[in-house]
Order: sequence, then structure tokens, then C-alpha cells
Amino acid sequence: MKRCVLPLLMVPCILGLACVPAAEPGTAGSGGATVGSGGATVGSGGATVGSGGATVGSGGSTVGSGGAAVGSGGSTGTGGASTGGRSGTGGAGTGGAAGRAGTGGAAGRAGTGGAGTGGSGAGGASTTRFSFFVTSLEAIRSLSGSQDGFGGDLRYGEATGLAGADKICTTVAGMSMPGNGKTWRAFLSAYGPPAVNAINRIGEGPWYDRMGRLLAMTKTALAMQRPTGGDALIAADLPNESGIPNHQGVDNHDTLTGSNTTGMLNGANAGATCNDWTSAVGTTGKPMCGHSWPAASGMSWMQAHAAGGCAPGVNLVQTGGPGSMVTVGAGGGYGGFYCFALTP
Repeated sequence: MKRCVLPLLMVPCILGLACVPAAEPGTAGSGGATVGSGGATVGSGGATVGSGGATVGSGGSTVGSGGAAVGSGGSTGTGGASTGGRSGTGGAGTGGAAGRAGTGGAAGRAGTGGAGTGGSGAGGASTTRFSFFVTSLEAIRSLSGSQDGFGGDLRYGEATGLAGADKICTTVAGMSMPGNGKTWRAFLSAYGPPAVNAINRIGEGPWYDRMGRLLAMTKTALAMQRPTGGDALIAADLPNESGIPNHQGVDNHDTLTGSNTTGMLNGANAGATCNDWTSAVGTTGKPMCGHSWPAASGMSWMQAHAAGGCAPGVNLVQTGGPGSMVTVGAGGGYGGFYCFALTP
């Protein structure tokens, strides 16, 4: 006997009722009616459809394949949320796991290819603007292979001191943000000839630290006693490649520059730049230092006083100055220097 399809039960045909075959799975209803595939529902004008029990919506609802869910047109966005929605095909982010950050900087729930566009920043922050840092003591010791650091010889396998210092900047930046793809320059002047001025090596700005905080917008704002117009916190205590303020409870303010208060070469001979950053002999000369954070001996981040000499050396205890020591860190430092990316 044929059976009639009535809501929620099957009954024998009786006279006066049309007998129809049961609807095939997956048939769609119109005007808000619901018929599903595998238990899903479908409707027009904002209803839901699913395959295998999932649901789909337009303008902010969800859709899934195999029971997963993904935002369509509004569940999540670009520029703070994750690219690609709440989750991806098969119940995971498109291409894999959830991303750490969304395009524009904010963390996202899931990202295309398993990683959020823009990368993951130190301490959970994310920025592609990373364009300034002070080389940390840990980085200097690691790359030099010595607890005393490089001293005044920064060649690092390159033909010149400036090229080697740039390579150190690039290497340290890559350790902090792998694949950042930027061109990095050390803020160092050289005697030459021809003379090289640190301020002319670093692009036009703006510059941001590893956490995305603004250091300065222009060279004019940068070339002050302390950088102006940016984040006051980092201007007073310039951060390292991890975005951590350099003053960490020790006396580590001396930072090599070979420059005066406007970022130009400071010195009447090559000894004032450790023979253009190729000598680690203590008596070669006394290179100019700036202060990564203000100290009693000077406020300027570019020019405060001369180091004790060009030899490697780390001194993190306040001694009131270099005294008779002939090392780059004699007055409170370790031979660190500033690094800038040519583009933000």
C-alpha cells in the first residue's frame, strides 16, 4: 500500500487525500519551508542550509562542510579579526590551525594557511611596522660568541665595519621577527673618507618598536635629545629587539653611535669610530656613545660621552664613568648600537 507524507508521521492513504512519494533527502523548500539533507534545514530569505548537519547563512551566519562552521560575509573580518572566518573547511582554519593575528595587527581566531596575516609579535602583540631597536646584550653575546661582545670590531664576516653592523641588525631583527624582509641599517657614523653620517643611513621614517609603538615620525622628530612625537615611554627608555625597554635594573645605557647630537660624525680621526668599526684594540680610540636611557652623565640618545676604548667589555654596574678601562662598555654598557629599518 502507498503511504502519504504528513508532518511527523506516515499514515495509509484514505479517500480524498492525494498520495505522494516521500521527499528525497536534500530537497529545498521555498518561502521559509524547511527540508534538509542529513537532518539539515533550508529556507530562503535568511534561513539555513547544511550538509551533514551543518548550517549556512548569508550576511553573518555560518556555513560548514562536514559539520564545520565558517563565517560568511560578516562573522569575522579583516583588520583585527582573522582572515577567513571563524573556522575553515573540515572544522579547522583554512590550511590548518588557527592564526595568531589578523591583518592590521589584532589577534584573530583563525587565519588563512594556519597563521594570521601580519605575524605574531613579542608578548602577544603583532606588528609589521617593526623598524627600530637597540641590540640587546643577549643578542650581542650570542652573535659575537663572547661574553664580552664584539667591542669596536663589528665586521661580522663582512669587509667593512658598517656592512658588518648592518648584517648584525638584520640578523637580530630576523631572530625577533623571522621573514620580516626589511633592509636594516646600524645607526653608526664612520670617518672614511668619505665621512658617513648615521642620520643619513636610516631612511625617512616613521619608526616603530617591536610592539608597534611609535618612536618618531620624521628625522626632525628623531634628531632631538630624546625622540619626540611618539610614545613617551619608549622615548625615555629605548627598547631592544623584543620590545623590552633596555633599562633592566642594570647600568647598560652606553650605546655606540660615533655621532654628535644631530646624528653626524663626531671625531677628528678614525680612532673616534674604532677605525670605522674594525678594531677591537682598546687603545685604538674612544668612540662616542649615546644613552639608550637618560643617565646622570647625559640625556641624549645620540651623544653623551666617549667610551673608554674599543676593546670588548661589559660593565653593568654604575661606576660613574669609564675610568681607566679601555672597553666599549666601560661607562655602563656592552657595545650595543641602534638599528633602523629603511621602511616602516
